[in-house]
Amino acid sequence: MCALAPLMSALAQTSQDTLTIRGRDIDEIEVSVPRVQQTTLSHTITAKDELNRDNTGQNLPYLLSTMPGLQVTSDDGLGVGYTYFRVRGTDHTRINMTVNDVPLNDGESQTVFWVNMTDMSSSLSSIDVQRGVGTSTNGSASFGASLNMRTDNDGDDHSHFVLAFNGGMYNTFREMASAHVVLPGQWMANARFSKVNSDGFLYRTKSDLYSYYGDLGWYGARTQVVARLFGGNEKTGMGWEGVSYETAYGLNGADRRYNPAGEYTVTGSDGADSTVYYPNQTDNYAQQHAQVAVTHRFTPQWSLNTTLHYTHGGGYYEQYKKKKYSYWGLSDSGKSYGMYQKWLENHFFGAVLSAKYISENLDAQFGVAANDYIGAHRGVLDYLAKPASAPLPVHYEYYRNSANKIDANGYAKANWRVINRAQEKLSLYGDLQYRFVRYTMAGVNDETMTELPLTVDFHFFNPKAGLTYQNRGHLLSASFAMANRDPSRSNYTENLKYDPVTNTYQGTMPQAETLYDYELGYSYAHTRFNIGVNLYFMDYDNQLVLTGEYNDVGKYLTTNVKDSYRMGAELSAAVKITDWFRWEGNMVVSRNKIQNYKQYIDLYDDQDNWNWVGQDSIVGDVTIAFSPTITAMSLFTFDYAGFVGTIQTNVTGRQYLDNTMDEHAMLKAFTTTNVNLQYTLPLKSERFIPEVKLLCQLNNIFNAKYASNGGAEASRFADGSRCAWYYAQAGFNVHAGFVVQW
Repeated sequence: MCALAPLMSALAQTSQDTLTIRGRDIDEIEVSVPRVQQTTLSHTITAKDELNRDNTGQNLPYLLSTMPGLQVTSDDGLGVGYTYFRVRGTDHTRINMTVNDVPLNDGESQTVFWVNMTDMSSSLSSIDVQRGVGTSTNGSASFGASLNMRTDNDGDDHSHFVLAFNGGMYNTFREMASAHVVLPGQWMANARFSKVNSDGFLYRTKSDLYSYYGDLGWYGARTQVVARLFGGNEKTGMGWEGVSYETAYGLNGADRRYNPAGEYTVTGSDGADSTVYYPNQTDNYAQQHAQVAVTHRFTPQWSLNTTLHYTHGGGYYEQYKKKKYSYWGLSDSGKSYGMYQKWLENHFFGAVLSAKYISENLDAQFGVAANDYIGAHRGVLDYLAKPASAPLPVHYEYYRNSANKIDANGYAKANWRVINRAQEKLSLYGDLQYRFVRYTMAGVNDETMTELPLTVDFHFFNPKAGLTYQNRGHLLSASFAMANRDPSRSNYTENLKYDPVTNTYQGTMPQAETLYDYELGYSYAHTRFNIGVNLYFMDYDNQLVLTGEYNDVGKYLTTNVKDSYRMGAELSAAVKITDWFRWEGNMVVSRNKIQNYKQYIDLYDDQDNWNWVGQDSIVGDVTIAFSPTITAMSLFTFDYAGFVGTIQTNVTGRQYLDNTMDEHAMLKAFTTTNVNLQYTLPLKSERFIPEVKLLCQLNNIFNAKYASNGGAEASRFADGSRCAWYYAQAGFNVHAGFVVQW
């Protein structure tokens, strides 16, 4: 029944965090501590084995590709380098992500860069995903989903060790070693080290990555103390500039692997021009996380958990690119190629405290959290192809700014089982959260090269309520939730220019967003099959939507719109055809609209001359960018005599690159099919004989030529064409390897 697990977990009466207390001189005690949250069809828990079924070195979002409404894209086209995802059309900056209840989203960009923690899935015990507002209590706002990762011990009383290796196309290799060790005196330890390398599908998007995880825990009769340390380092070639429509889709013999990053022209001694590429067009970053968690059970009903955490990150990206002199704060007119670096260093620390009360008919949880983020940004210009009129100092620092973000919250939530019979259950759920955010910025804005002093405060109240009724396999749930989200750093730096004379801001001050999420779900679970439907209506006030434009590092620009909504139906089904053959699938049909939208479009004669000829406007109700009307997933699983095979197909409908609904700036619909084959050798007959598993992953077996991301200028040419760019993804590729466990 493992193939049915994602759907069946959504139908479970409660989802539990299990704290197992072990002692050498006492009987084993298992204490189940249910997560205090509503049971709904939009809630899915994925366990470690299933999460790592297709793990050959791609970043974590690719391993969640069976989730309804989830879309994944990567800069390198292969999923090893920078990787991003959306849920219900909502991008990753609006998805709340935590590790052991500690916020993972970056304080300023509000995103998670998976490339900094490659192969993190190998150290996770489970991932709890809730679509919609979700049940997040700590960290950034949840506008599309919440994703809670856990690295808890798997409850194994015996030490075990794992070695894994796989290699594949585009020189992609993953090596992983992990250990779970049971120590004397109620101690346990876990350790993992992973190395992932790839040339990437696109030229010069090479990835050189490593990550690690370690914990040491003491498990007493009533108390558990665990210290964790994990992190990673990455060096990746840039692939964020995008290519033309013809190149991305391989039209007229175009090379889909073409990457313009770092490209420039030199003239030889013979007067002939040649195209060359800057060899160090790279992104370099390291990140380390430390957590210390203490859990104590006072009585069978009451428990307390405290976690202290600290994260340090630092690095830079380096580019050789043609820019206006004003980009570097120089007074010269014109443009020049320059080699420059943008540096970032940040510190994030805080505490999370929660108390739980668990009884037969009532679960309650109370908690507070306080976190502080300190970020420092600076830019360094080391070389200009055409020197400026005034000599540059060595390592000329052309901007420096700093930021501080204080994020604190308090909450109380409860799940009351009004009816709690064996076959019939009725539960009421409530959740009240208050969140305070103070964001300050000082120094030179690297977008305008002017000072940008800024201090903004936000006070958010986020209530949630719902009910669940279960009877003989039927489950009906209804919920309402409200969420508020503060703007990210780029919303300010891209849209504001400070005037020190008048002490005012030029431009539009970004506003906080509010979401009202209504959900209604029904499902039926049988021993052989289950079906379900979840209806949602997400009503936004001041939503920050993507315009399709982006800055020099591929980050998309946004603007507030007063009224917008997302509504849809999430359909799911699964059937156990035989004991060794199963199928599951889902489909999401949605409508995603901005109401009374207005956007101006500049008109130019052609792409060679760029002579401005006027302006047009888009007025009315439009489809939100990057929001496909249809997504679907199908998964067949074969499991017989040590052989496991899966055939997974994902379908994504067309998506507009901006909010103009222009077919000249659109991603075509695409379908990909992956096949995973695994065979466990019949060697293990005694405890010390290792288990050996052989695996082969075949991605995009029908060699679909597709693009999963892109962007567009807010302009149009006389012939109706647009200046748009696309991110080509890999065609057919194969990876194979083995896993040894003993």
